[in-house]
Amino acid sequence: MTRGFYIGRFQPYHQGHHRVVEAIAAEVDELVVAVGSADQSHSVRNPFTGGERIMMITKALADLDLVTYAVPIEDINRNAVWVSHVQSMSPNFDVAYSNNPLVVRLFQEAGIEVRGSPMFDRDVLRGTEIRQRMIAGDDWADLVPEPVEAVVEEVDGVERIRQVSDSDTGSPSA
Repeated sequence: MTRGFYIGRFQPYHQGHHRVVEAIAAEVDELVVAVGSADQSHSVRNPFTGGERIMMITKALADLDLVTYAVPIEDINRNAVWVSHVQSMSPNFDVAYSNNPLVVRLFQEAGIEVRGSPMFDRDVLRGTEIRQRMIAGDDWADLVPEPVEAVVEEVDGVERIRQVSDSDTGSPSA
């Protein structure tokens, strides 16, 4: 059995992430989806809580034919011990998926196999684009799986990001 590991901030979990998980599913028997910066929330860059992102992922992956584990990973800001921190917060895994050069390097230094993950429509399918669309009142829902849209609505996420993007002068700061 092979268990993979895929980490992201998932602010929010979107169709690009979902397609990556589907591609990884062809290579592994189980997948740990790690929510990075799980301790960050209520800001333009990180509007959703770790728990909300776990809920987004769990609901979006419910129909996928793959055993998945969604786990929160808090920031520690100490790269030399980051992999051991991740390992302490996650089920054991055999291979990590990432395209982030620092993450790749840290896993490789720890002796963990790293595979690049495919990228899909990166000009549109990225959290920054989706969050900016939320703030501007533009269409964003088609860029996320339906269960994620439902979670965003449940937590009043669009109103939250709009409110935290306002400065005390009334102009948006993103």
